[in-house]
Amino acid sequence: MKEITLQQSLGEFLRATRERLTPEQAGLPSYGRRRTPGLRREEVAYLASVGVSWYTSIEQGKDVHPSHQVLESLATALRLSEDERRYLFLLAKSDEVDEAESYEEVSTGLERTVFALEPNPAYVLGKYWDVLLWNRAAEYLFHFPTYAANLEPKPNLLQHFLTRPFNREINSAWEERFAVMLARFRADSARYPHDARLNEMIEKFKQESELFSTWWPRYEVKTVTDCHKLFNDPHLGLLEFEHVNLQVSDHPELKLMIYTATAVTAEKLKQQLFLTPVN
Repeated sequence: MKEITLQQSLGEFLRATRERLTPEQAGLPSYGRRRTPGLRREEVAYLASVGVSWYTSIEQGKDVHPSHQVLESLATALRLSEDERRYLFLLAKSDEVDEAESYEEVSTGLERTVFALEPNPAYVLGKYWDVLLWNRAAEYLFHFPTYAANLEPKPNLLQHFLTRPFNREINSAWEERFAVMLARFRADSARYPHDARLNEMIEKFKQESELFSTWWPRYEVKTVTDCHKLFNDPHLGLLEFEHVNLQVSDHPELKLMIYTATAVTAEKLKQQLFLTPVN
């Protein structure tokens, strides 16, 4: 298995973002059709006020170390979003990242919180995107296995999404949603560049999933944010939620994912899960 160095990842990210940016978006004149998409390296170097050969060395994954000022210039030249800018700095400074030992034991308080949130679907996501704990509403909505404290291995959210045909059946925008999920996974994984298990996971997904291997090289990056979610359930119809993502303060690698249901959706879930008596 070929190991991709951190410098190569930085170079591939810059190339991918360069190829997505048109001259018009960068404020440059465009002279007809181009043989390759996006900006040329010379144009990025010009916009960032750096040497062409030096910028080329970065894209080629050579052992160069751009300064904070240069990274800022590249982020501006490539019109990076805040999520992409954060990812760029994580890649460039990854040798300085202190990767603390992973802690994935769910506390009693967090466990009680997840179950107390019924009928609002909730689950705890770990460093590797393993679903460590989930309630009955999440089990129903996302088709997780029946929760048991000693269940091993825990379901992995990416693998679960990729391998469940149900996801494709109920979601016409399935591939687009997966692309967003993958962009969020990339943003998370950048904080652990030296983690062997994480890198093995990525290589495994690239080998086993055509969809993963297609989208991963695009270097889309997004952080998980609060947002409105709609699900078209074959039994309950339209389900509506506000998605909230909370990090555990003393263990930031753990995320509490909550889908707060509207009153109508909550009532549907209560009836489905037998949480209220049926008249």
